[in-house]
Amino acid sequence: MSNNDILKKLRVALHLRNDQIVEILKLVDFKITTSELGAFFRSEDHPNFKPLGDQILRNFLNGLIIHMRGPLEKPKEDID
Repeated sequence: MSNNDILKKLRVALHLRNDQIVEILKLVDFKITTSELGAFFRSEDHPNFKPLGDQILRNFLNGLIIHMRGPLEKPKEDID
């Protein structure tokens, strides 16, 4: 299974639109346009198809964690 397939399946399972995926990627300071994102969802034989790299998938998954549960809280320092 390719990274493209994983992203497609997550998009369907979580009922995400392309603009929502762009916003999730912004949570981890990764900028991508909806047209660039659309190339990942095309059929492999389409001339505008692009393979999804590991970096983009990793950033999407990290952003999805923030989107679903919120940002990681910093540990509080004990003051004596």
